[in-house]
Amino acid sequence: MARKNQKAPWEPEEEIIWVSKSEMKRDMEALQKLGVELVDLSSSTLKKMPLSEDLLDAVLDAQRFKNEARRRQLQRIGKLMQFEDAEQIQAALDKIRNKHSQNTAVLHKLEQLRDRVVEQGDAAIDQVMELYPEADRQRLRQLARQAAKEKSSNKPPRAFREIFQILKQLNDEAL
Repeated sequence: MARKNQKAPWEPEEEIIWVSKSEMKRDMEALQKLGVELVDLSSSTLKKMPLSEDLLDAVLDAQRFKNEARRRQLQRIGKLMQFEDAEQIQAALDKIRNKHSQNTAVLHKLEQLRDRVVEQGDAAIDQVMELYPEADRQRLRQLARQAAKEKSSNKPPRAFREIFQILKQLNDEAL
């Protein structure tokens, strides 16, 4: 006669995964931190995120609350996050952050191009014309000369800034 607690040898054993209480707390804290990041976003950005209606309402409420009510609301958001796809939300947040860093990198490249236009003159303007054929070569030359003159006489860099604005506008139109 077989024992009650023993399985028959032909039945496969199920693997039991034990999760410690500390690990569960760490997971919950990670979800709460993700919720805090959501609360810091603007409402227009939040509406683009893959959030359920309940979670979106909770996040919008947390943005209005102060002190203890905010802390409790953040805990509630952490609990609601258990039923959401945290990886998908994290991916959307990363995409938003990366978009900001990409814009910063583009602006740095435009600043470097502007510096070359002022320092090198026609050689750099030719590069600009290759990148942006619709650019006004004559206006760029004029501004480059003015910027060099302003720099040598320690005047405010008005032409220098105008070159950057022109390059930024050309870049925006090219996109």
